[in-house]
Order: sequence, then structure tokens, then C-alpha cells
Amino acid sequence: MVIAIVGPTCVGKTKLSVELAKALDGEIINADSTQIYKGMDIATAKVTEDEKEGIPHYLFDQEEITTDYSIFNYQKDCRKYIDQIIHNKRVPILVGGTGLYIKSALYDYQFDKEESKIEIEGTTEELYQQLGKIDPNTDIHPNNRKRIIRALTYYYQNHKPMSEKEKADSPIYDVIFIGLTAERENLYNRINQRVFSMVDNGLLEEAKKIYDSNIRSKAVLTPIGYKELFPYFDGTISLTEAISNIQQNSRRYAKRQFTWFRHQLPVHWFNVNYDDFTKTIEEVLIFIKKGTYYE
Repeated sequence: MVIAIVGPTCVGKTKLSVELAKALDGEIINADSTQIYKGMDIATAKVTEDEKEGIPHYLFDQEEITTDYSIFNYQKDCRKYIDQIIHNKRVPILVGGTGLYIKSALYDYQFDKEESKIEIEGTTEELYQQLGKIDPNTDIHPNNRKRIIRALTYYYQNHKPMSEKEKADSPIYDVIFIGLTAERENLYNRINQRVFSMVDNGLLEEAKKIYDSNIRSKAVLTPIGYKELFPYFDGTISLTEAISNIQQNSRRYAKRQFTWFRHQLPVHWFNVNYDDFTKTIEEVLIFIKKGTYYE
């Protein structure tokens, strides 16, 4: 059996993963695309050595920030560790908020090769109407031109709509999806406070080091917390504005994460009890230990 802990940023996934690993003889595999990289610790809320409590953790601090680590790479690496952990008669526990990473590792997720680039022209409205005809089940926003073009390109190269590809995949492991959620206002307040804590714990120093390196790779520009501070280092915005942008982008990201998980994976959701997190842990363990899921 494989356990996957999902949910929005700042909801409590890391703490739950360690507690479940202790209770179920498990080992933890990172499923956050930004925590793969070395030197990006504070902004990505990477688990600390103290927080690990001696539990083996995999796919953290594996790559340099100059590396172009793809979802294909993650699928291969993650499955290797899943199989290794299962072989050792322990429980693999994936934890993170990158939905496509989780789905690629646990489902029969096939990567279709891209052929030569296809020139797609037209207004965004025209392209969206075109997409609607070939993929009526698409959930892409009508104004998201980049994703619309990507979906049209996928269709013309693979002769099937992208939504069909995403929904046709089936799991290759016996997996249970545990999702953590919270009242929106509560979660947003936690996100805002965590950003302040990150600043107190050295976020500016970490971001300035990356800024001074002049590295602007995908690894650097993907996580929230660095690119928002770069204009501050340039002197074009204030620190207050930069922090506010980090908070706002984090809240928006949390909303997108929750929406994605609700639509893409069969998640059993638990409302987090922040006043007594042990109750949340107990509730999740009771659910997992029901005969269907755990023996």
C-alpha cells in the first residue's frame, strides 16, 4: 500500500506525514517540485532535520537549481523509491502539493512525445472555441492563452484531447489519498503568518543569495518567495510590497491546489484541527487502519 498526503500549501501535510510514518512504519517521499532542489529551503517550507524525527526522507535536496528536472525524471525516481520501500516491507508515504508529480508516479501516466512545434494562430477567444469543439471536457480558463495553445498542440500531435489523457490513467499501486483542508479564512491567515515567519527565519538572505547568483532557471522562478523579492532587490518595490505579493500568490496557489486535487484524484478529505492536531492524526489513522486500507 502507498499513502499520498495532499492538500494546499501550509495546511499541515509535513507534520501529518511524519506522524503517519512513525505509526505505520513508513518512509517519506517528497512530492513537491520545488523541494527537489538544493539551497531552496525557507521559501519552499522544506522539512528540517529536526522535523524528520529520524524518519527516512527521499527526493529532497537532490538536484542543483541549474538542473532542468522534469516530471518524467520524477516519475522514474519516485517509483524507484516506492518499489524499494515496499520491498523492505515498509509503507511509502508521498507528501506534497505538486499534483502532476503525484499522479505521474502513482498512475499509469504516459508521456506523449512532442513532435515539431505547430504554429497556432488566432485570438484567444477563437482558439478557445476551437478547443471547445475538440475537447468539450476541458477545464482550461477561456483567458489562459498559453494553456489553450498547449492543449491544442497536444491534440494535433497525439490525436486525442488532453482531458481524455488526464482522466483515462489508472493507478498502478494500491494507494489511498489523504487530503488535508481547512476553512479558507483560517488557512489564509496561516499562510500570511508563515510568510512573516519565513522572513524572520532568513528568507531574505536565502533569496538574495539566489538573486546574486544571476541564475534564473525554472527551479528558481517556479517557487513562490524568490521572484517576488527580486524587484525589491532591484529597488523597484518596497519590502512590504514584496511580502504582500508573496502572501497573495501563496493564497492563490493554495486555492488552485485544492481545486486540482478535488478534480483529479479520489481524495478522502480531513478538516484539520489546529487546536489539537493529534485529533486529526488519530482520525486519519483510524481511516487508514480500516481493513480495506491497512492490514
